[in-house]
Amino acid sequence: MKVLAEQPISENANQELARFAKALGHPTRLQILQLLDSQACCFTGDLVEVIPAAQSTISQHLRELKNAGLIQGEINPPRVKYCINQENWRKAKLLFTAFFEE
Repeated sequence: MKVLAEQPISENANQELARFAKALGHPTRLQILQLLDSQACCFTGDLVEVIPAAQSTISQHLRELKNAGLIQGEINPPRVKYCINQENWRKAKLLFTAFFEE
């Protein structure tokens, strides 16, 4: 980041950026996001079939991504369908772009 930026990122935006960055800080979570971004939605079981990790591990990563607001889930017992939270996905892209372009 430039030290003398014309419009520094606000403290609130920095907190959001940090939350998104933390969620993106694991290769499995990146893989989940890539899969979800390539299709409309998918179920947890579908992810388990594609990603070489236990269902409980996938669920933990999904929880982190959901807590960060990057994905959203819809419960249809006994399954949960996940998809990208488009609003926050765009916001994350804008925040990261602003951060790296300063």
